[in-house]
Amino acid sequence: MCRNIKQLFNFDPPATDDEVYEAALQFVRKVSGANAPSKKNRKAFDRAVRKITAATRELIDTLDTTQPPKDRDEETAKARARSALRFSPSPVIVFE
Repeated sequence: MCRNIKQLFNFDPPATDDEVYEAALQFVRKVSGANAPSKKNRKAFDRAVRKITAATRELIDTLDTTQPPKDRDEETAKARARSALRFSPSPVIVFE
């Protein structure tokens, strides 16, 4: 859906309210097609972000898993490694 929305469940430490809000904001931006809404649409935009933030927080707080929590630093390092590999320059192939 949107690369800026990150998994928030089952991390140690748990997702902060700011992280949940940012994910909701990204979702509303993606769905609405607007990075910043017009003055006319500001109330609807903000209301949607608030509702999605609340729903997301409720979801995260009520989910249950038997898996151990993921380490944030370790997951960040994995993501950086994947990104470096994906965006590294292509190897040059020399034909003789």
